[in-house]
Amino acid sequence: MVNKEIFVNTPFNFIIKQIKKLYLNSKIYDRKISRVYEGGLEYIPPLNLLDCIVTIKNKKNRIEDYNIESVWDNFNFNQRDLGKLHSFFWLFKIDLKSSKEITQSVILKWIETNKNYNDKTWDIETLSKRVIAWISNSNNFYPKSNGSFKIIFSNSVKKQINHLMSEIKNSDTKNDKMLSCVAIILFGLSFKNQSKYLYFGLGLLKKIINNVFDNDGFPKSRSLRELFFFIKYFVLIRELINDSNNEVPEYLNEIIFYLGKSYNFFSSENVNRYLFNGNHYKNISDFNSFLKKHGYSFKNTENSIGGYTIFKNKRNSLIVDLGPSPEKNYSKDYQSGALSFEIFHDNEKIITNCGYYQNFKHQLNILSKSSAAHSTLSIDNHSSCKFKKNVNGNLYLASKLNIIKKKISCDNRYWEVEGVHDGYLKKYGILHLRKIKFDLLNNVYHGEDKIICKKIIKDLDFDIRFHLSPDSNASKTQDQKSILIQLSKSGWKFTNSEKRFGLETGLFFGNKDNYVENLNIFIMGEITKEEQTINWEIKKI
Repeated sequence: MVNKEIFVNTPFNFIIKQIKKLYLNSKIYDRKISRVYEGGLEYIPPLNLLDCIVTIKNKKNRIEDYNIESVWDNFNFNQRDLGKLHSFFWLFKIDLKSSKEITQSVILKWIETNKNYNDKTWDIETLSKRVIAWISNSNNFYPKSNGSFKIIFSNSVKKQINHLMSEIKNSDTKNDKMLSCVAIILFGLSFKNQSKYLYFGLGLLKKIINNVFDNDGFPKSRSLRELFFFIKYFVLIRELINDSNNEVPEYLNEIIFYLGKSYNFFSSENVNRYLFNGNHYKNISDFNSFLKKHGYSFKNTENSIGGYTIFKNKRNSLIVDLGPSPEKNYSKDYQSGALSFEIFHDNEKIITNCGYYQNFKHQLNILSKSSAAHSTLSIDNHSSCKFKKNVNGNLYLASKLNIIKKKISCDNRYWEVEGVHDGYLKKYGILHLRKIKFDLLNNVYHGEDKIICKKIIKDLDFDIRFHLSPDSNASKTQDQKSILIQLSKSGWKFTNSEKRFGLETGLFFGNKDNYVENLNIFIMGEITKEEQTINWEIKKI
């Protein structure tokens, strides 16, 4: 994988880019990707197999209601809207009873206008989606079309796939890799005499699996969002191969097995609600229905996986991030929330992290990566990890954080977790130890945060935050000794050993690229001892 952190936008690299751009727009390159073999469509997948990656509304539109042909020559769109139009994913929302002739004419018009490479409409994501949409929806316009349309359509798809195979090696984004993998494999399954494309796509799939996942089959990024992303696409590819009566590779079955264990570990009702390392809320009910419909039943009996530990029963659940930071190349969406935790009771969040603002060009992206956006400890107003921008503006880790001690135990009376991380060791000579013990009988969380100084203590401040969901209410008691937390189904009382504590307003990024205000409980103080311990308690009332 290319490490973009070491890439420098020098004049030489600029010249190389310009030469490549000229080549991709040249007749030489056009002739290269226009070399196609005979053979039309022989397999068209059932549309319901695409349900796991495409959101299809119950209400279908008629293609007669669209005025699409006139827009192919119009580039007065921003890149995002242009991509949506030229991806043809809107075909999934077209009523199959719509005019086949109009659908054919729209596609022919696009091919006529965009038959040659164009960086705006032939980018990897848009092109991959277009091929997937065309093949998957071809039952609506291909089988009864005339020979001329079939040839033009087939040759256009093949030409685009040839370009995709030529360029995918230059992309290192997971979205591009997976979409192109699906497009190439689907092409190899669907068109006659195109087995070499199938083998290429399966080879690309194997490289993704080898590069992206650790030995336990968990994403090296430690991202829950990536876990959900990849399991969707791997299940789709497996179903496509199965449905076309081809043999499913064992490595695909194996990675789905491990991802399924992890998916089950985070539980079907909460995998979209745990806000660690790039995750945000997502409705996964449709995907769960898809899994059930196609006979997938994932099981897991462990309480630790991927650096996360979860304890849960019918009414309560506790999840703690006890994992190290990922390697730099996998840290684009990592958040510095070591030893942060979330608590649920009766399916409501008591304590949360703030989530992730995904748009890396926005300053809120930086804010949401900080330790202050998590229910954990910050030192001297600094985070446990340091980030550095690469040439594209993405923030990657500049240093690695390790978990140097971890202890987990549970029985019918207590859940206990303990961890120590070294994120503050290099800069401040400080280790952070956290212990959390849940008394199941009395519904009490006992917490201990210990600041362990390994060198001379200077005047340093610390703060510990406990973030609340936006729909929670909280207030300090009249005696100023505790904080009451009110949820719709239960109430809780927060107390601690420090004098300086209270409530403050923060930002919550649980919904994608959006934010709302929330409250967080803070504990503030100065580091005055070689070992300083802060005790806290969250008790049901």
